[in-house]
Amino acid sequence: MPLYTLALSHLPGISLANALLIYRTYGSAEPLLRDKQLPEGMTPRALQSLKLALSHTDEALDWAKREMDWCQEKNIRILTLNDADYPFLLSQCDDAPLSLFYRGTTNLNSPHIISMVGTRHITEKGKDICRQFCIDLKKLVPDAVVVSGLAYGVDIHTHRACLEQGIETVGVLAHGLDSIYPSVHRSTASEMVRCGGLLTEYPRHTQPKKENFVRRNRIVAGLSFATIVVESAHRGGGLITARLAQDYNRSVFAYPGRVSDQYSEGCNRIIKENVAGLVTCAEDVVNALGWEHHSAPVQRELFPDLSEEELLICHSLMEFDRKPINQIVVETGLPIQKVTSLLFELELKGVVKPLAGGFYRIIK
Repeated sequence: MPLYTLALSHLPGISLANALLIYRTYGSAEPLLRDKQLPEGMTPRALQSLKLALSHTDEALDWAKREMDWCQEKNIRILTLNDADYPFLLSQCDDAPLSLFYRGTTNLNSPHIISMVGTRHITEKGKDICRQFCIDLKKLVPDAVVVSGLAYGVDIHTHRACLEQGIETVGVLAHGLDSIYPSVHRSTASEMVRCGGLLTEYPRHTQPKKENFVRRNRIVAGLSFATIVVESAHRGGGLITARLAQDYNRSVFAYPGRVSDQYSEGCNRIIKENVAGLVTCAEDVVNALGWEHHSAPVQRELFPDLSEEELLICHSLMEFDRKPINQIVVETGLPIQKVTSLLFELELKGVVKPLAGGFYRIIK
Protein backbone atom coordinates (compact mmCIF):
# COMPACT_ATOMS: atom_id res chain seq x y z
CA MET A 1 0.00 0.00 0.00
CA PRO A 2 1.63 3.28 -1.13
CA LEU A 3 -0.09 5.53 1.42
CA TYR A 4 2.90 6.16 3.67
CA THR A 5 5.37 6.41 0.78
CA LEU A 6 3.29 9.09 -0.92
CA ALA A 7 2.91 10.92 2.37
CA LEU A 8 6.68 10.84 2.95
CA SER A 9 7.29 12.40 -0.46
CA HIS A 10 4.80 15.15 0.41
CA LEU A 11 6.33 16.16 3.75
CA PRO A 12 7.89 19.64 3.53
CA GLY A 13 11.62 20.11 3.88
CA ILE A 14 12.80 16.52 3.26
CA SER A 15 15.27 16.03 0.41
CA LEU A 16 15.02 13.05 -1.92
CA ALA A 17 18.36 11.77 -0.56
CA ASN A 18 17.08 11.76 3.02
CA ALA A 19 13.71 10.31 1.99
CA LEU A 20 15.54 7.47 0.24
CA LEU A 21 17.72 6.93 3.31
CA ILE A 22 14.57 6.59 5.42
CA TYR A 23 12.89 4.29 2.92
CA ARG A 24 15.88 2.03 2.43
CA THR A 25 16.54 1.87 6.17
CA TYR A 26 13.09 0.52 6.98
CA GLY A 27 11.95 -0.88 3.63
CA SER A 28 8.97 1.46 3.78
CA ALA A 29 7.94 4.85 5.13
CA GLU A 30 5.48 3.40 7.66
CA PRO A 31 7.82 3.05 10.69
CA LEU A 32 8.72 6.73 10.40
CA LEU A 33 5.26 8.20 9.83
CA ARG A 34 3.26 5.82 12.02
CA ASP A 35 5.75 4.97 14.80
CA LYS A 36 8.01 8.05 14.52
CA GLN A 37 11.17 5.90 14.34
CA LEU A 38 14.06 8.16 13.32
CA PRO A 39 16.78 6.58 11.14
CA GLU A 40 20.48 6.61 11.91
CA GLY A 41 23.02 8.16 9.55
CA MET A 42 21.38 11.58 9.18
CA THR A 43 23.14 14.80 10.09
CA PRO A 44 21.84 16.73 13.13
CA ARG A 45 20.48 19.40 10.79
CA ALA A 46 18.65 16.81 8.67
CA LEU A 47 17.21 15.19 11.81
CA GLN A 48 15.96 18.55 13.02
CA SER A 49 14.30 19.16 9.64
CA LEU A 50 12.78 15.69 9.76
CA LYS A 51 11.28 16.24 13.22
CA LEU A 52 9.79 19.51 12.03
CA ALA A 53 8.40 17.83 8.92
CA LEU A 54 6.76 15.09 10.98
CA SER A 55 4.50 17.71 12.52
CA HIS A 56 2.78 17.79 9.12
CA THR A 57 2.18 14.02 8.99
CA ASP A 58 -1.61 14.22 9.22
CA GLU A 59 -1.86 16.69 6.34
CA ALA A 60 0.50 14.56 4.23
CA LEU A 61 -1.52 11.40 4.89
CA ASP A 62 -4.77 13.18 3.98
CA TRP A 63 -3.19 14.35 0.73
CA ALA A 64 -1.89 10.84 -0.02
CA LYS A 65 -5.36 9.32 0.49
CA ARG A 66 -6.90 11.79 -1.96
CA GLU A 67 -4.13 11.09 -4.49
CA MET A 68 -4.68 7.33 -4.21
CA ASP A 69 -8.44 7.72 -4.68
CA TRP A 70 -7.90 9.80 -7.79
CA CYS A 71 -5.38 7.34 -9.23
CA GLN A 72 -7.76 4.45 -8.66
CA GLU A 73 -10.52 6.34 -10.43
CA LYS A 74 -8.25 7.09 -13.42
CA ASN A 75 -6.74 3.58 -13.63
CA ILE A 76 -3.29 4.86 -12.66
CA ARG A 77 -0.95 2.55 -10.78
CA ILE A 78 1.28 3.84 -8.00
CA LEU A 79 4.58 1.97 -7.91
CA THR A 80 6.72 2.39 -4.80
CA LEU A 81 10.38 1.54 -4.53
CA ASN A 82 9.89 -1.88 -2.95
CA ASP A 83 7.11 -3.01 -5.32
CA ALA A 84 7.91 -5.99 -7.55
CA ASP A 85 6.67 -4.02 -10.58
CA TYR A 86 8.82 -0.97 -9.85
CA PRO A 87 11.50 -0.76 -12.61
CA PHE A 88 14.43 -2.72 -11.18
CA LEU A 89 17.06 -0.89 -13.23
CA LEU A 90 15.78 2.45 -12.00
CA SER A 91 15.70 1.24 -8.40
CA GLN A 92 19.49 0.71 -8.57
CA CYS A 93 20.07 4.43 -9.15
CA ASP A 94 21.07 6.51 -6.13
CA ASP A 95 18.44 9.14 -6.97
CA ALA A 96 15.54 6.82 -7.87
CA PRO A 97 12.07 8.27 -7.19
CA LEU A 98 10.32 6.95 -4.09
CA SER A 99 7.16 6.42 -6.12
CA LEU A 100 6.01 6.47 -9.72
CA PHE A 101 2.61 7.09 -11.27
CA TYR A 102 2.04 4.78 -14.22
CA ARG A 103 -0.73 4.38 -16.73
CA GLY A 104 -0.13 1.75 -19.37
CA THR A 105 0.34 -1.91 -20.23
CA THR A 106 4.10 -2.32 -20.72
CA ASN A 107 6.24 -4.38 -18.36
CA LEU A 108 8.69 -1.83 -16.99
CA ASN A 109 11.06 -4.72 -16.20
CA SER A 110 11.25 -5.94 -19.78
CA PRO A 111 14.70 -7.39 -20.63
CA HIS A 112 14.93 -5.22 -23.76
CA ILE A 113 14.39 -1.57 -22.82
CA ILE A 114 16.21 1.28 -24.54
CA SER A 115 15.70 5.03 -24.60
CA MET A 116 15.95 7.36 -27.59
CA VAL A 117 16.51 11.06 -27.03
CA GLY A 118 17.66 14.16 -28.83
CA THR A 119 16.91 17.66 -30.00
CA ARG A 120 13.47 19.24 -30.12
CA HIS A 121 14.50 20.75 -33.47
CA ILE A 122 14.64 17.45 -35.33
CA THR A 123 15.75 17.49 -38.99
CA GLU A 124 14.41 15.37 -41.83
CA LYS A 125 17.50 13.21 -41.39
CA GLY A 126 16.63 12.72 -37.72
CA LYS A 127 13.05 11.75 -38.59
CA ASP A 128 14.37 9.16 -41.04
CA ILE A 129 16.73 7.77 -38.38
CA CYS A 130 13.87 7.35 -35.88
CA ARG A 131 11.62 5.69 -38.44
CA GLN A 132 14.24 3.29 -39.83
CA PHE A 133 15.56 2.42 -36.39
CA CYS A 134 12.10 1.33 -35.25
CA ILE A 135 11.45 -0.64 -38.44
CA ASP A 136 14.68 -2.57 -37.97
CA LEU A 137 14.31 -2.93 -34.20
CA LYS A 138 10.91 -4.58 -34.59
CA LYS A 139 12.46 -7.21 -36.86
CA LEU A 140 15.50 -7.81 -34.66
CA VAL A 141 13.94 -7.65 -31.18
CA PRO A 142 10.14 -7.84 -31.45
CA ASP A 143 9.58 -7.45 -27.70
CA ALA A 144 11.72 -4.32 -27.35
CA VAL A 145 10.41 -1.36 -25.35
CA VAL A 146 11.47 2.18 -26.30
CA VAL A 147 11.44 5.04 -23.78
CA SER A 148 11.45 8.76 -24.50
CA GLY A 149 10.01 11.99 -23.13
CA LEU A 150 6.95 12.90 -25.29
CA ALA A 151 8.56 16.26 -26.07
CA TYR A 152 8.81 17.93 -29.45
CA GLY A 153 11.38 16.64 -31.93
CA VAL A 154 13.17 13.33 -31.47
CA ASP A 155 10.92 12.25 -28.59
CA ILE A 156 7.56 12.45 -30.34
CA HIS A 157 8.90 11.12 -33.64
CA THR A 158 10.36 8.14 -31.78
CA HIS A 159 7.04 7.43 -30.03
CA ARG A 160 5.08 7.70 -33.29
CA ALA A 161 7.53 5.51 -35.21
CA CYS A 162 7.22 2.88 -32.47
CA LEU A 163 3.42 2.95 -32.63
CA GLU A 164 3.53 2.56 -36.41
CA GLN A 165 5.65 -0.59 -36.01
CA GLY A 166 3.76 -2.02 -33.04
CA ILE A 167 6.65 -1.42 -30.62
CA GLU A 168 5.66 -0.70 -27.03
CA THR A 169 6.79 2.80 -26.10
CA VAL A 170 6.81 4.61 -22.76
CA GLY A 171 6.75 8.38 -22.30
CA VAL A 172 8.31 9.84 -19.15
CA LEU A 173 6.53 13.07 -18.24
CA ALA A 174 7.71 16.16 -16.37
CA HIS A 175 4.29 16.78 -14.82
CA GLY A 176 1.30 14.93 -13.38
CA LEU A 177 -0.89 12.49 -15.30
CA ASP A 178 -3.88 14.84 -15.10
CA SER A 179 -2.54 16.70 -18.15
CA ILE A 180 -0.40 16.22 -21.25
CA TYR A 181 2.33 18.65 -22.26
CA PRO A 182 2.59 19.65 -25.00
CA SER A 183 -1.17 19.34 -25.55
CA VAL A 184 -0.72 18.69 -29.29
CA HIS A 185 0.72 15.28 -28.36
CA ARG A 186 -2.43 14.23 -26.54
CA SER A 187 -3.64 11.82 -29.24
CA THR A 188 -0.23 10.11 -29.41
CA ALA A 189 -0.21 9.84 -25.61
CA SER A 190 -3.62 8.14 -25.73
CA GLU A 191 -2.29 5.57 -28.20
CA MET A 192 0.73 4.97 -25.99
CA VAL A 193 -1.46 4.05 -23.02
CA ARG A 194 -2.73 1.13 -25.13
CA CYS A 195 0.68 0.18 -26.56
CA GLY A 196 3.19 1.23 -23.93
CA GLY A 197 2.51 3.71 -21.20
CA LEU A 198 2.93 7.09 -19.54
CA LEU A 199 5.15 7.37 -16.46
CA THR A 200 5.96 10.19 -14.05
CA GLU A 201 7.22 10.78 -10.52
CA TYR A 202 4.99 13.85 -10.21
CA PRO A 203 1.49 13.84 -8.68
CA ARG A 204 -1.47 15.59 -10.31
CA HIS A 205 -1.54 19.39 -10.45
CA THR A 206 2.25 19.45 -11.00
CA GLN A 207 3.05 21.94 -13.74
CA PRO A 208 5.71 21.25 -16.42
CA LYS A 209 8.38 23.52 -14.99
CA LYS A 210 11.80 23.73 -16.60
CA GLU A 211 13.56 21.99 -13.70
CA ASN A 212 11.13 19.07 -13.90
CA PHE A 213 12.30 18.25 -17.41
CA VAL A 214 15.91 18.05 -16.23
CA ARG A 215 14.90 15.77 -13.33
CA ARG A 216 12.79 13.48 -15.49
CA ASN A 217 15.83 12.83 -17.72
CA ARG A 218 17.28 10.65 -14.95
CA ILE A 219 14.22 8.38 -15.17
CA VAL A 220 14.58 8.09 -18.96
CA ALA A 221 18.22 7.05 -18.48
CA GLY A 222 17.62 4.91 -15.41
CA LEU A 223 14.82 2.83 -16.94
CA SER A 224 16.92 1.63 -19.84
CA PHE A 225 19.80 -0.67 -20.61
CA ALA A 226 21.01 1.84 -23.18
CA THR A 227 20.39 5.43 -24.27
CA ILE A 228 20.63 6.44 -27.92
CA VAL A 229 21.11 10.08 -28.92
CA VAL A 230 19.69 10.63 -32.40
CA GLU A 231 20.47 14.32 -32.93
CA SER A 232 21.70 17.03 -30.59
CA ALA A 233 23.17 20.50 -30.81
CA HIS A 234 26.13 21.50 -28.66
CA ARG A 235 23.86 21.62 -25.60
CA GLY A 236 20.54 19.95 -24.90
CA GLY A 237 18.47 17.62 -22.78
CA GLY A 238 19.53 14.60 -24.82
CA LEU A 239 23.15 15.13 -23.81
CA ILE A 240 22.12 15.46 -20.16
CA THR A 241 20.33 12.12 -20.43
CA ALA A 242 23.37 10.54 -22.06
CA ARG A 243 25.66 11.74 -19.25
CA LEU A 244 23.23 10.41 -16.66
CA ALA A 245 23.13 7.04 -18.41
CA GLN A 246 26.92 6.95 -18.34
CA ASP A 247 26.88 7.76 -14.61
CA TYR A 248 24.47 4.84 -14.09
CA ASN A 249 26.91 2.55 -15.92
CA ARG A 250 24.52 2.06 -18.82
CA SER A 251 25.44 1.87 -22.49
CA VAL A 252 25.27 5.10 -24.49
CA PHE A 253 25.18 5.36 -28.27
CA ALA A 254 24.94 8.25 -30.72
CA TYR A 255 24.38 8.72 -34.42
CA PRO A 256 27.24 10.71 -36.00
CA GLY A 257 26.76 13.53 -38.49
CA ARG A 258 28.68 15.97 -40.64
CA VAL A 259 30.83 18.41 -38.67
CA SER A 260 28.94 21.27 -40.31
CA ASP A 261 25.53 20.06 -39.11
CA GLN A 262 24.30 22.00 -36.06
CA TYR A 263 22.22 19.13 -34.72
CA SER A 264 25.01 16.59 -35.05
CA GLU A 265 27.48 18.66 -33.02
CA GLY A 266 26.47 17.18 -29.67
CA CYS A 267 26.45 13.60 -30.97
CA ASN A 268 29.86 13.97 -32.56
CA ARG A 269 31.25 15.42 -29.33
CA ILE A 270 30.07 12.64 -27.00
CA ILE A 271 31.37 10.06 -29.49
CA LYS A 272 34.73 11.86 -29.56
CA GLU A 273 34.81 12.00 -25.75
CA ASN A 274 34.02 8.26 -25.49
CA VAL A 275 30.77 8.95 -23.69
CA ALA A 276 28.87 7.26 -26.53
CA GLY A 277 29.57 4.52 -29.02
CA LEU A 278 29.06 5.32 -32.68
CA VAL A 279 26.06 3.59 -34.28
CA THR A 280 24.40 3.88 -37.66
CA CYS A 281 21.48 1.46 -37.34
CA ALA A 282 19.43 -0.61 -34.91
CA GLU A 283 21.53 -3.68 -35.60
CA ASP A 284 24.62 -1.90 -34.22
CA VAL A 285 22.80 -1.30 -30.93
CA VAL A 286 21.35 -4.81 -30.76
CA ASN A 287 24.75 -6.38 -31.39
CA ALA A 288 26.51 -4.11 -28.89
CA LEU A 289 24.01 -5.05 -26.18
CA GLY A 290 24.29 -8.74 -26.96
CA TRP A 291 20.65 -9.02 -27.97
CA GLU A 292 21.29 -11.31 -30.96
CA HIS A 293 18.73 -14.11 -31.06
CA HIS A 294 20.52 -17.43 -31.09
CA SER A 295 19.25 -19.06 -27.93
CA ALA A 296 20.43 -22.46 -26.83
CA PRO A 297 19.30 -24.41 -23.79
CA VAL A 298 21.76 -25.02 -20.99
CA GLN A 299 21.96 -28.70 -20.18
CA ARG A 300 23.20 -29.84 -16.77
CA GLU A 301 25.36 -32.37 -18.62
CA LEU A 302 27.41 -29.46 -19.96
CA PHE A 303 28.06 -28.08 -16.46
CA PRO A 304 27.51 -30.92 -13.98
CA ASP A 305 29.18 -29.16 -11.05
CA LEU A 306 27.13 -25.96 -11.08
CA SER A 307 24.41 -25.00 -8.62
CA GLU A 308 20.88 -24.20 -9.73
CA GLU A 309 21.54 -20.47 -9.38
CA GLU A 310 24.76 -20.73 -11.41
CA LEU A 311 22.87 -22.63 -14.10
CA LEU A 312 20.26 -19.88 -14.10
CA ILE A 313 22.94 -17.33 -14.92
CA CYS A 314 24.44 -19.60 -17.58
CA HIS A 315 21.04 -19.99 -19.20
CA SER A 316 20.70 -16.22 -19.36
CA LEU A 317 24.15 -15.85 -20.95
CA MET A 318 23.60 -18.67 -23.45
CA GLU A 319 20.73 -16.79 -25.07
CA PHE A 320 22.96 -14.00 -26.40
CA ASP A 321 26.62 -13.50 -27.17
CA ARG A 322 27.13 -11.18 -24.20
CA LYS A 323 25.05 -9.35 -21.61
CA PRO A 324 25.41 -6.53 -19.07
CA ILE A 325 25.14 -7.50 -15.42
CA ASN A 326 21.98 -5.41 -14.97
CA GLN A 327 20.19 -7.47 -17.60
CA ILE A 328 21.33 -10.74 -15.97
CA VAL A 329 19.85 -9.50 -12.70
CA VAL A 330 16.50 -8.72 -14.34
CA GLU A 331 16.29 -12.05 -16.18
CA THR A 332 17.33 -14.26 -13.27
CA GLY A 333 15.42 -12.40 -10.57
CA LEU A 334 18.43 -12.70 -8.24
CA PRO A 335 19.73 -9.77 -6.14
CA ILE A 336 22.56 -7.87 -7.79
CA GLN A 337 24.97 -8.73 -4.95
CA LYS A 338 24.21 -12.43 -5.46
CA VAL A 339 24.67 -12.20 -9.22
CA THR A 340 28.00 -10.43 -8.77
CA SER A 341 29.19 -13.16 -6.41
CA LEU A 342 28.00 -15.99 -8.67
CA LEU A 343 29.63 -14.43 -11.74
CA PHE A 344 32.92 -14.27 -9.86
CA GLU A 345 32.61 -17.97 -8.94
CA LEU A 346 31.75 -18.85 -12.55
CA GLU A 347 34.75 -16.86 -13.74
CA LEU A 348 37.01 -18.83 -11.38
CA LYS A 349 35.52 -22.06 -12.75
CA GLY A 350 36.29 -20.95 -16.29
CA VAL A 351 32.63 -20.86 -17.31
CA VAL A 352 32.16 -17.13 -17.94
CA LYS A 353 34.40 -14.30 -19.05
CA PRO A 354 34.06 -10.62 -18.02
CA LEU A 355 34.15 -8.06 -20.82
CA ALA A 356 34.61 -4.29 -20.90
CA GLY A 357 31.69 -2.14 -19.82
CA GLY A 358 30.25 -4.55 -17.25
CA PHE A 359 29.35 -7.22 -19.83
CA TYR A 360 29.80 -10.99 -19.46
CA ARG A 361 29.84 -13.86 -21.90
CA ILE A 362 29.78 -17.60 -21.46
CA ILE A 363 32.80 -19.62 -22.60
CA LYS A 364 31.28 -22.25 -24.85
